[in-house]
Order: sequence, then structure tokens, then C-alpha cells
Amino acid sequence: MAKKANFTVRVELHNADSKDYENLHEKMENAGFGRTITAGGIVYRLPNAEYSISSNESTDEIRNLARNTAKKVKPNPSVLVTKSDGTRRWSGLKED
Repeated sequence: MAKKANFTVRVELHNADSKDYENLHEKMENAGFGRTITAGGIVYRLPNAEYSISSNESTDEIRNLARNTAKKVKPNPSVLVTKSDGTRRWSGLKED
């Protein structure tokens, strides 16, 4: 079985308020997207409306899943998906 790839997903809802984003977080988590990443046994919180998922699916399939999930909250969300080669680096993320 192939190793799962890590994807970082950013979603922007247009004309949204904080309750819309709370709803988005719940729906994205139910669809398998997490709001944290782990390195060296430490869990870090991702920026608002940014998610992580590990999957064998393609980048297009992950984008479609994120878009279709976000559309349940607001129409026409902006979605960016980046597939990781296994190495992710960050700065300033808070421990969860």
C-alpha cells in the first residue's frame, strides 16, 4: 500500500462571519480534515481556516472534497490545496 500523502488545505468563505467559520470547521473535521499538525510529538494548531489531511487520494480529489464540504456553508468558496512531499516547515504556530 502506498504511503499516504499530506495535504494542506486553505479555505476562504466569502461574505462570512465567525459563525460561518465555526460551521466550516465542524464540517471539515467531519469530512476528515484536521486543524492541527504534529511534529516531534508536539501538536501545533494551524491558522484559522487552514486544514491538514493525510490521504491516498489525488490533489484534485482532496480539492473537490474540501470545496464540496465548504459549499455546504457558503457558495463559491476559495480553496487552495498543496500536496506535501513529506517535509513541512513552519514558524509561529502555537502548540495545541
